[in-house]
Amino acid sequence: MSKDDVMALLAEAGALVTNSHIVYTSGRHGSAYINKDALYVHTEATSKVCEMMAQAYEADSVDVVAGPTIGGVVLSQWVAHHLTKRRKSGETLAVYAEEEGAERNRLFKRGYDNHIRGKNVVIVEDVVTTGGSVAKVVDAVKALGGNILGASILCNRGGVGPEAMGGVKLNSLTNVTLDSYAEEECPLCKEGVPINTAVGKGKAYLAAKA
Repeated sequence: MSKDDVMALLAEAGALVTNSHIVYTSGRHGSAYINKDALYVHTEATSKVCEMMAQAYEADSVDVVAGPTIGGVVLSQWVAHHLTKRRKSGETLAVYAEEEGAERNRLFKRGYDNHIRGKNVVIVEDVVTTGGSVAKVVDAVKALGGNILGASILCNRGGVGPEAMGGVKLNSLTNVTLDSYAEEECPLCKEGVPINTAVGKGKAYLAAKA
């Protein structure tokens, strides 16, 4: 499956939103959005993209797949599943890191930390804009003495490089550049295009304006 196939699969699942007026998490505005949540309800499509994410690694070398909540939970399960299918023996485990504290650092709770120490770890994430979430999972794994083999990303929409994620090896299934604008410079606002409240931060943005 090529990168074009991945984009076609996302479009078929309704995960590509175009010709709209989106408010991104950063507060900037744009016309397109990758709605990964629309993908996750389709298990066959999710399995296919995760199989591609898993192909970047030698199956028997990966002990654990880890991701940040929330999207990384789904991806870690499926990527670990496909790695396990390719192993000669044993099982690749899947864990996730949760947010903690005002600085929103990542921690492995629920006993998951016991599966990180001294293990070979692959980190997964769905959509990356700045790399911040992945970087915090990298920190959490390193703090526990885990060995990071790399990070697999479904969609790199911010042109993010390894340096933004702790220098780990980066594998991106797709790279999508989405134009964005500061609110005061947004052409969509000037044209009066209604803000999409179904995806992104549009609903919260309008509530704050009310």
